[in-house]
Amino acid sequence: MSILAGWKCRLVMLALCAASVSAYAEDQLAKVKKAGELVVGTEMQFAPFDFLENGQQAGFNKDLFAEVGKELGVKVRFIDLPWPSVLPGLEAGKFDMVGGPITVTKARMERYTYTLPIADATDALLKRANDSALKQSSDIAGKTVGAGKGSAQLDQLKAYVATLPKPPEIREYVDNNQAYADLAAGRIAAVANSMTNIAYVAKQRPETFAVVQPPFGAKVYFAYCLRKDADSKPLADAFNAALVKMHGDGRLAALQKKWFGVAMDAPTTMPTPNY
Repeated sequence: MSILAGWKCRLVMLALCAASVSAYAEDQLAKVKKAGELVVGTEMQFAPFDFLENGQQAGFNKDLFAEVGKELGVKVRFIDLPWPSVLPGLEAGKFDMVGGPITVTKARMERYTYTLPIADATDALLKRANDSALKQSSDIAGKTVGAGKGSAQLDQLKAYVATLPKPPEIREYVDNNQAYADLAAGRIAAVANSMTNIAYVAKQRPETFAVVQPPFGAKVYFAYCLRKDADSKPLADAFNAALVKMHGDGRLAALQKKWFGVAMDAPTTMPTPNY
């Protein structure tokens, strides 16, 4: 091989190595910006965050992610899945982040990278509006209660009912709407979910549902999550920067009022979970 050919070969090898290193070093934020699209996994059966209205997505998440997309300079595409499939889908790399949202817990912080909180997730009970026997949360003792399969709300419910003299039977639902349908039909006595979610449901159907006060759960927050790896951190940081900006200019509070009926406490630093 001539000296010139040898140098050409080396240059090609260096270029290939550089391209390989560049591709390897490309983090999730860079990939999102390169694609011009942020892909979000969610379940569109969790009003007021995500739900279908005349076959089209509606809710808090659609509006909030649209604002974040503007800040990042990308479009947002949602993938609708049953909730038990959402977190495994994230871990398998099928989308960039989860827009459930999900409750911030110590166990999940070990496994996922959270964004800053976006709403209150304290657990409470939804009952039938005409059920005068269920005046407080402890009145579910000995009854049958529903909760979302694989949810943090289910975990909180299990911890709570263990303190009751006669723990209720718990039915786990993949679809929150089915849980509410069973409640309305009298097949279960209550549904445990976040105060944000059930307050919205009761507001939409006050003749059918009512919220049991006070909430039974510990003070917790909703946030979105990403994979827990170095590649995802830049995307999480950029998302959080957009949220902080929305705090400052009032956009976050406006969206909360629109979908929850009231502006909620949403810290601009990550709080330490209670459990």
